[in-house]
Amino acid sequence: MLWAVVWVVHLGLLAAWLGSMLYSLVIVQPRAHRFFAADDDRLEEFLTVVGSGNRRPVVALITGLFVSLAVIPIADTPRAPQAILYAVEGGLLVAAAVVFARVSWWLWPRRVFALAEERPRHRISLRRHAFAMVGLTGAAFVVAVTALTTAS
Repeated sequence: MLWAVVWVVHLGLLAAWLGSMLYSLVIVQPRAHRFFAADDDRLEEFLTVVGSGNRRPVVALITGLFVSLAVIPIADTPRAPQAILYAVEGGLLVAAAVVFARVSWWLWPRRVFALAEERPRHRISLRRHAFAMVGLTGAAFVVAVTALTTAS
């Protein structure tokens, strides 16, 4: 029973992180760019307001992912192929967390204080990092589901 609960929590957290990033990239940001097309200052203000305050919830989500990933092998002793998948998923999550940390503590503050002519470069960089996080968390989700379906 504990095993199933931990898996539901773990996959739910992965889906929440992946889904929120995709929603921002595919829905919110393109619509914001269209809506504020004539006023780059207002666009930047809007994106700053939307993005502010997200660090703590994402750090909590990442922490929950690492805790649940650590509990899964304890709740059900994995066979060698599953243990390898858990390690691969852990590596993908570490990489995604590193990208998030870079965005959150380095790139985002630089963007907030960027001059108007620097904004396009910052947006491109942040978008690349966001797609990297989507790729890493998406791959982690696939690996997690694979590990779950090969579980005993």
